[in-house]
Amino acid sequence: IIPRGIGALGYTIQRPTEDRFLMTESELRDKIAVLMGGRAAEKLVFDHLSTGAADDLARATDIARSMVARYGMDANLGGVSYETERSSFLGGGGAPTYFERSYSEATAEAVDAAVRELLQEVSTQALDILTNNRDILDKAASRLLEVETLDEAAIYELTRDLRPAVSDTAGSTIDQQ
Repeated sequence: IIPRGIGALGYTIQRPTEDRFLMTESELRDKIAVLMGGRAAEKLVFDHLSTGAADDLARATDIARSMVARYGMDANLGGVSYETERSSFLGGGGAPTYFERSYSEATAEAVDAAVRELLQEVSTQALDILTNNRDILDKAASRLLEVETLDEAAIYELTRDLRPAVSDTAGSTIDQQ
């Protein structure tokens, strides 16, 4: 956790522990929960939201949209890939890609609703984890004020007594790590 930088008040870097090409649904949900953690902490501690977690929210939304529209991970929409990745018109190295939409407006609304629901579920899980571990959150915040950065070992030490979310029903693995 780095408390300052250009354009950021702080951010979390999630380093992969191994080279991976595949991720499970629960691992993707966990990534979203981590991204939504700062926003959940704002709500818990200050009882309001700010623009501070805007980038995390955008990244979480991208993951959720991919889960629903590309990977077929929504029970209501089924195992269908609604969006396919396409190269940009001129292609070339480093050219951006885009996702082609080839479905109806009704399906687009269903995709949007599923993304919203997924983000809400995982945001609630993140808030529940933080609420159930408020003492650890407060210790981490105090420690950051003292030393400005926390490495993996420091975070592990702070979270070794992490308690699971009270209402964890999403099949997440975040509480066991």
